[in-house]
Amino acid sequence: MKTLLKILLACAIIVLGYFVYESIMAPIRFNNEKNKRYAATIQRLKDIRSAQVAYRSVHDKYTGSFDTLINFLKEGQFKVIRQVGSEDDSAAVAAKQVFREEMMVNVRDSLFKGIAVDSFRYVPFSGGELFEMLAGEIETNSKIKVKVFECKAHNNIILKGLDRQEIINLNDLARTVERFPGLQVGSIEEATNNAGNWE
Repeated sequence: MKTLLKILLACAIIVLGYFVYESIMAPIRFNNEKNKRYAATIQRLKDIRSAQVAYRSVHDKYTGSFDTLINFLKEGQFKVIRQVGSEDDSAAVAAKQVFREEMMVNVRDSLFKGIAVDSFRYVPFSGGELFEMLAGEIETNSKIKVKVFECKAHNNIILKGLDRQEIINLNDLARTVERFPGLQVGSIEEATNNAGNWE
């Protein structure tokens, strides 16, 4: 009888130890995975912001369509100014060998070489979920019209498949401090100079 009691007590200690270990390690694993997914999503949002800025430099507006943006990245060109010679070289300046010239360059070759631009619309690690992207124009308090865009993904999408309660806690924390519960670049409601909410 004593042997059976010792075996049951040992099993109870092992099970209890496992639950204590898991209660410590589960949030750590969640945070590690969250940080990995956030880093990939932030990089994708930075690429989208760069693409939108290039698009605006040509079309004087942002786009709310990934099809339009991706087509621009694949086929579009924008103007750059190249300086030939150095203005610090007085002999070259005197000989009129210093000048600037405008040239058209392919967007993809200059900004996104080696990057799969077709994947811009998808949130990393989400299994094919799409970013939300909007573009428009707002009027500031000083009555100036400003072109704006926003691109965002909710934590429920970014962290899809991870611990549900941890995601709920993260979303509640964001709402408490009146922030979007996820990652976002730009804003359709205010002029933010295309800042990301992680910056």
